[in-house]
Amino acid sequence: MQRILILFLALSITGCNDIEQSSSLGDVLDAGVLKVGTTYGLTTYYNGATGPVGFEYELAEGFAGYLGVKLEVFPYYNLNDLLPQLAEAHLDMIAAGISVSPERHRRFKFGPGYQRVSEKLVFKQGKEWPRTIKDLNGTLVVASGSSHHESLLRLQQSNEQLSWQETDDSDMEELLEMVLNEELDYTIADSNILALMRRRYPELSIGFSISPEQDISWAVNKDRDDSLLSALIEYFGIIQNNGTLAALEDKYFGHVRLFNYVDTREYIKSSKEVLPKFKPWFVQYSGDLDWRLLAAMSYQESHWRPKATSYTGVRGMMMLTIVTAKELGIVSRLDPEQSIKGGAKYLTKLLKRIPDRITYPDRLWFALASYNVGLGHLEDARVLTDRQGANPDMWVDVKIRLLQLRQKKYYKTTRYGYARGNEAVAYVDNIRRYYDTLVWLDEQQPDVLEPEENIPNEISELELATKDD
Repeated sequence: MQRILILFLALSITGCNDIEQSSSLGDVLDAGVLKVGTTYGLTTYYNGATGPVGFEYELAEGFAGYLGVKLEVFPYYNLNDLLPQLAEAHLDMIAAGISVSPERHRRFKFGPGYQRVSEKLVFKQGKEWPRTIKDLNGTLVVASGSSHHESLLRLQQSNEQLSWQETDDSDMEELLEMVLNEELDYTIADSNILALMRRRYPELSIGFSISPEQDISWAVNKDRDDSLLSALIEYFGIIQNNGTLAALEDKYFGHVRLFNYVDTREYIKSSKEVLPKFKPWFVQYSGDLDWRLLAAMSYQESHWRPKATSYTGVRGMMMLTIVTAKELGIVSRLDPEQSIKGGAKYLTKLLKRIPDRITYPDRLWFALASYNVGLGHLEDARVLTDRQGANPDMWVDVKIRLLQLRQKKYYKTTRYGYARGNEAVAYVDNIRRYYDTLVWLDEQQPDVLEPEENIPNEISELELATKDD
């Protein structure tokens, strides 16, 4: 049925044109290949440990699957090289997280907006805070080909003193790092990219907004017929209605919307100074889990403090209850090695209890939420999700219902009743942020996280011998 609809779109729109003129969608279907241009970056496309990843890449992969064709990705280092490829019809479309500026709208056709971003003036924490254009007193550099150039041109009309430089040699992420290293004073970044980068570099600060929010959309060739554009619109309508778009957006951006400068800075410091003492145990007991995920969990639970104690009575680095510790064969919750071992076993046990039909990463988010609030309350939230017509197998839907477990009109209808579901949602989001940062640190600065010889033995005997009441 889906294939018939796609062919109908191709034929119906082509029928409005000259009989000899091929359709943009028909060409893709005939070739069996969708050629998509993008740029390298955190939110677009890059090669991860298991292959290509990225928000734009996953969306494009889904669109190719919807069309029933193979996806071919053509990544570029900057938009100045990418955009002409679409204009000259070497590509079928561009999926690169580009904003729909007036100038771009004149050059291309755009599909529906699937995100909104604003452009932020960025400076380094500790420097003088520029609150308006008139406060700029230094070098401002932006990536050439970006929408930032157009925004600055508009601002220059009422601020003649405004000046800036453009570069083809550095992308937005590199320019942010240059601000951090004080190689330049200011740059401009899109808000979604900045949210991710500040988890790595908390000293990146926002001066003010350069532009109001703009739509992020895919671009197609303006001189071709609308058949491919129509299929694109249909695709986004489907994934918006079935929750796929929301799930992908949550996967890449849902956990970084809130930013805490002090917490992020302290976490990075602790990762370098405290984590190496315990890393061998996280690695040893991780099993099929990523040791960095266990470490991120432990930081959320105890900030890597072996003797941490909660007001609820849970204790140790992985904050185990007495009952759970006994079930797992843990003698002392205050022994960091035993606590890490127990936490890993318990998370693995929870993962196995999540229904098989739930796939990753939702399966992992459910297990983490269960670690915090209990599997029973998670199931209550999933039941509420189903009752309300949403998908009980998707984290983006279930986390909304976890919040409802604090409201009497909802929890009185559940099996396990009231729960602090908001804490479980925050718990999962925090671990995801910590994990992302730790993965980046491990990949960029692996030596920093390596323990010195015999470091685990430096934990005091008094600390290890403390009685677990």
